[in-house]
Amino acid sequence: MTLETWLLFCSASVLVILIPGPLSLLMISNSINHGLLRSTPAFIGGVSASLILLTASATGLGALLLASESLFNLIRYAGAAYMLYLGYRAWQDSRQVEASEKDTSAPGPNVSSMFWRAFTLGISNPKDILFFVAFLPQFISLETSLPSQLLVMIVSWCLLDLACKLFYGCSAKLLAPALSKTRNLRTFNRVSAGIFVSAGTAVLLK
Repeated sequence: MTLETWLLFCSASVLVILIPGPLSLLMISNSINHGLLRSTPAFIGGVSASLILLTASATGLGALLLASESLFNLIRYAGAAYMLYLGYRAWQDSRQVEASEKDTSAPGPNVSSMFWRAFTLGISNPKDILFFVAFLPQFISLETSLPSQLLVMIVSWCLLDLACKLFYGCSAKLLAPALSKTRNLRTFNRVSAGIFVSAGTAVLLK
C-alpha cells in the first residue's frame, strides 16, 4: 500500500467514523455520566468490536451474510433489541441521577459491564460488516501482498476509531459542567433513551 493510498484510506475512514450513531451516543453518555477516565473500558469495547468486524469482513463473513438473509436478519434484530435495552438503561440512569447525587459513596460503574455494553452494541450491526466488505476493496492494490494491506488497514482503522471515540468523550467532558445540574443530566439521559429506542424501533420496522 502506497503512502498516498494509505492517507486516502485514513481520510475516508475518519469521515465515516465521525458520523454520529448509537455507539457515539453511548460514548458521550458514558463520559458525561461517569467521566472520561472511567469510560475507558467502553472505548476499548467499541474498538474491539470494530476489530472483529473488520477481520470478519476480510475473511469472508460479509459474503456469508450477503448469501444468508435469515442470518443477516437475526443479527440485525438482535442489535435492535439491544438498542431498546440501552434505551431502558438510559431511562433508568435518568431516574437514578438524583439518588446518586445524594449518595456520594455510591460505587462507580462496573468495568466489565461498560466494556461489554459498548462491545455488544458495536458488534451487533451486520450492516457494518457489509460496509467494510464494500469499503476495504477500494484501497487494495493487486500488486501488493493482500494480507499486509489488510493488516495495515485494520490497524489504522482501529487506531482512528479509538481517536474519534476519545474525541467524542473529550467533547462530552467539555459539556459536563453545563450538565452537572441534576435536572440537565436527567434530561440528557432521557433524550439518549429516546434516541436509542427510536433507533431500535426503526430497525425492527424495516
